[in-house]
Amino acid sequence: MNEHSILLISHGHFENDFLEKLAREVTREFLLPVSIEESHIDLDEFYDPMRRQYNGNKIIKKIDSMSSNQFIKKVGLFRVDLFIPILTYIFGQAVLNGTTGISSLYRLRNEQYGMKKDDDLLFDRFRKVIIHELGHTFGLVHCNVPTCVMRSSTYVEDIDQKDIRICSHCRTLLSETTPSFSNYKT
Repeated sequence: MNEHSILLISHGHFENDFLEKLAREVTREFLLPVSIEESHIDLDEFYDPMRRQYNGNKIIKKIDSMSSNQFIKKVGLFRVDLFIPILTYIFGQAVLNGTTGISSLYRLRNEQYGMKKDDDLLFDRFRKVIIHELGHTFGLVHCNVPTCVMRSSTYVEDIDQKDIRICSHCRTLLSETTPSFSNYKT
């Protein structure tokens, strides 16, 4: 662990293999070491009984307040239904140019939409959301390139249409603002 690494913080049960595979994908995309920690915060204070969902704004503030000075970025991983007051639901959220993001599996599961369970597709969607949110923490905004992982996703089908990689345009922006990416080859 050093100040130039990323932390994935699991909240709820995630298989170790699943988390390790996610860490490898994030490392491959951002060229930084990734660590995994398990955390147990009481999500009850973030639950909105009227919406039957968890407030992403409040959760991201909690994750941001957790001390992790040895990491350049951190992402909280959840299994609950997230929302922010202006949207019905969110897949994830991040502080632009900040250090913190959150992502949830809840709306990424095929079963949520009456379809057959597909663990490979679930993993693919989750890693795209995590990479997308980390992109925001590194200063990337939504991209107009249809296959870029930084393109906005309103529906799960939008996530399915994206690549798992940051496009060459966004990669160039990233290399201009973040010295560790200056030698990255797409």
